[in-house]
Amino acid sequence: MYNSKILGMGHYVPENVVTNDDLSQLMDTNDQWIQERTGIRQRRWAVKGDGDTTFSMGLKAAKNAIRNSGIDKQDIDFIVFATLSPDYYFPGPGVQVQEALEIDTVGALDVRNQCSGFVYGISVADQFIKTGMYKNILVIGSELQSRGIDVSTRGRSISVIFGDGAGAAVLTREEDTTKGILSSHLHSEGKHALELAAEAPGMGKRWVTEIIADNDPEDMSYRPYMNGQFVFKNAIRRFSEVINEGLEVNKLNVSDISMLIPHQANLRISQYIQKKFQLSDEQVFNNIQNYGNTTAASIPIALSEACEQGKIKSGDTVVLAAFGSGFTWGSVIIKW
Repeated sequence: MYNSKILGMGHYVPENVVTNDDLSQLMDTNDQWIQERTGIRQRRWAVKGDGDTTFSMGLKAAKNAIRNSGIDKQDIDFIVFATLSPDYYFPGPGVQVQEALEIDTVGALDVRNQCSGFVYGISVADQFIKTGMYKNILVIGSELQSRGIDVSTRGRSISVIFGDGAGAAVLTREEDTTKGILSSHLHSEGKHALELAAEAPGMGKRWVTEIIADNDPEDMSYRPYMNGQFVFKNAIRRFSEVINEGLEVNKLNVSDISMLIPHQANLRISQYIQKKFQLSDEQVFNNIQNYGNTTAASIPIALSEACEQGKIKSGDTVVLAAFGSGFTWGSVIIKW
């Protein structure tokens, strides 16, 4: 049995910066209102014609991760791509990356776990490597959400939160089982699925053909919906549980955490968890202020930036934790 370790990180975000003041020109909101509720100051939104798609952003992040890993792209055995906003209804973007990187017929898996997508993707890659099936796996989280949200006062509870971007990691085999990814912990609670969801287009309730035929401007079934307070309460509970679960399995204490990188859902959630675990500012990495909630891309973007800034060093205990639609949540414990 092996462990897996993260050999290289990379990320990419669109150049277009959208500030809270910019949004105040589009809807009834203001900078103070957004910052007080979310902690977000700005986000990146792709601009039509700039070439940024979920696939292309994921590809750019992947190339950066491969370069930083020091391995040749031909050494990658498998691809995992996490997103809720693929370029196509099907196929998923994993095969697009395989083709663009010109990697010969390696497997490509798409993960649909929204905000928990990257944590789930890391867990899948880790298990493949642990069993010896693959040696080097590329894991990507990428989202283009700005084209699917209602940028008006009606949709402001969603549109002020979400941003576009991508992050990626290259995982490789680690012979020393005391290093690398020590464990991952995944959970779901489907009874709350519609508390954070987009019901259409889909084959269960609102088909694409029905939406087109109705042409109803008031039909919001294909726009994301979030019961904000309910999601917040569940998030802080599950974040705490799954972090503690990972620490207990590995016989670690809270004081052993060198860096916690939570999914960037809401700065208030991160601050609540930081206070509950009595972690210092140096032990928690947040960048939602600059990018908003980039869903499956948020953890890899944050982890990539933390590595770039030298905030993570060899031997550190790094904890990744996510909660999101589904409800799904999970954690990953890493000895860097």
